[in-house]
This record gives sequence, C-alpha cells and structure tokens, in this order.
Amino acid sequence: MTTVTTKGQVTIPKPVRDLLGIVPGSRVDFRRDADGNVVLVPVKKKSAASMFEKLRGHAGKGLSTDEIMALTRGKI
Repeated sequence: MTTVTTKGQVTIPKPVRDLLGIVPGSRVDFRRDADGNVVLVPVKKKSAASMFEKLRGHAGKGLSTDEIMALTRGKI
C-alpha cells in the first residue's frame, strides 16, 4: 500500500520495484485489464543497437574520392 501525494505522485514499494526490476530512471506504464484492475508494467527498452548502429556517424569528416584514390596510389 502507498499514499498519493498532492502532486499525484506515489512511491512504489521496494519489494515491487525489485520484483519488476524497476530502478531509478526506469519507465513504467499503467494499464487497465479487462476485469478493471489497473496494472503497473515496466516499459521494455528498445532492442540493443548493433555494433554498426552504435558507430554510425562517429567517424567525422571522411576523405574525398580524390584523397582516397591518391592514398591507394601512394601519393599521400
């Protein structure tokens, strides 16, 4: 059992947080079941990004085609 504050906030009891794996920063959702009960559900994180998705956009400004050609020909 918990009490609602004047701001509409509640504290989720520790045993419930532990059971659901809720930690600071976790997102939760409230859903209504067919029988009318309201259920607290942790929001699943998006699937982990692949190694390539994590690196996308981190290479900085790349070489131009002319620079690449000069590099492969040993002119740089």
